[in-house]
Amino acid sequence: MASLYVFEGQKRHQPLSNMSMLMLLRRMKIENATVHGFRSTFKDWASEIANVPREVAEMSLSHRVGSNVERAYARSKLLDKRRALMERWSDYVAGVENQVIELVGKNKNKN
Repeated sequence: MASLYVFEGQKRHQPLSNMSMLMLLRRMKIENATVHGFRSTFKDWASEIANVPREVAEMSLSHRVGSNVERAYARSKLLDKRRALMERWSDYVAGVENQVIELVGKNKNKN
């Protein structure tokens, strides 16, 4: 049976613990970064660069969006929009979105 989680914790079909990323940073001896900083960076990028609706960014971070009344009527999980956002984020952190493409080439027809 496939798991519901992309990254499972130590127990099969269970999520990573909230300490997993922190322990990874410690093992890598990275002292100037926090797990919350990764999430904050994503949120800033989603609103400032990707320009996605707030609800999509917040739901991508597993945040509850809106009041109890709003959530009662908002039944969609916005999966297609969240999937597209995660693909863009992947490209961004991998450097794909940041590549500079020369639009004006050198003149090859020199006389």
